[in-house]
Amino acid sequence: MHHTAQDVIKEWPKEAREAAGRLIEEYGEPAEVSESLLTWRDTPDGWKRSELSNEPTPHTFPAQHDDYLEQFINYKVPVGMFSTLAAFDGSVVVDRTRGEMSARCGGTSMNFVAINLAHDIITGRRTIELARAEYSCLYDAYQNKDEKPPYTQAFQFELPTGDTRDPDVATLEDKQSAASS
Repeated sequence: MHHTAQDVIKEWPKEAREAAGRLIEEYGEPAEVSESLLTWRDTPDGWKRSELSNEPTPHTFPAQHDDYLEQFINYKVPVGMFSTLAAFDGSVVVDRTRGEMSARCGGTSMNFVAINLAHDIITGRRTIELARAEYSCLYDAYQNKDEKPPYTQAFQFELPTGDTRDPDVATLEDKQSAASS
């Protein structure tokens, strides 16, 4: 049975439903619709993929909220930075094999903040502590509608364009190659 996004989100929790409405207004109809997930690809603001779930992920940094929206970019994160990024924000996720970095929050603005600050950490512009403090300040300013800082509106760095995947290194000999030798 084929469902439209509007059909599916009628039963979603209020926050997820409202987020879906904002994303549909911003990005148009999702490329994929399921009972629990809406997916957009290659959005005009630079996200490779945006996945909105109807299942909340409780998160307490920098304040209590639920994460519903995970957004992805191509980014080759140095392996030595994985733990550092996890210490910065557990909702910043790195997939080494796919060459992706994502942020999961309640909306696009804070995902921009998380990815921008993760980039600052990776490039040595900020420490974990400074990035967490800046995230808290930006979150507070955004929530209070005081301002719309650039870190909440767009990527503050040029997105990678080449192949960011890292398929790793084989540690076992390929049996087909060995058999034909």
